[in-house]
Amino acid sequence: MSRSAFLAALRANLRGIAPKTADEIVADYASHFDEGLAEGRSEQDIAAGLGDPARLARELRAEAGLKRWDQERSVSAAAAAVLAILSLGAIDVLILFPVLLVVLSLMFAAACVAAAFVVAGIVIVLVSPFHGIVSGGFLLGLIGGIGFFSGGLSLGALVSLCGIGLTNLMIRFGRFHVRLIKPVAA
Repeated sequence: MSRSAFLAALRANLRGIAPKTADEIVADYASHFDEGLAEGRSEQDIAAGLGDPARLARELRAEAGLKRWDQERSVSAAAAAVLAILSLGAIDVLILFPVLLVVLSLMFAAACVAAAFVVAGIVIVLVSPFHGIVSGGFLLGLIGGIGFFSGGLSLGALVSLCGIGLTNLMIRFGRFHVRLIKPVAA
């Protein structure tokens, strides 16, 4: 592969990162060619030594996500850095899957508690006129039942929102992962 073809392929695969960063990366790899040519190596040998430009660009995009965190220290930069690390593939099974299992277990437990509160609220509202469950009588039973019911609905809504957020996060992760790790077609 020639110098111009390698650098063009590298630049094309660096989409998604800041243009200034992409320019710096391409300039850095152009200097590799300059140094190699000065040593008497051919452009093809230098390109072969640098590897596949598409795979190199994926690794550099992940590295750029980590550098962005070092520079910005914002929530979006932190998320990009975490996703860059997790997207490197080998640690998906070791880190992401157990964390996901814990989060899903907690969400399931919260959903069960929410359902129990809703059922308890309904039962208290229905039973309070007929039994002196509490010393306050019908009105206190009615208010308590409505409180349990609304608390259960609120917790259920919160669990739903967390589920939607987790799903969106996993979709973003999947898209980033596929874009970063996808094997290059020969």
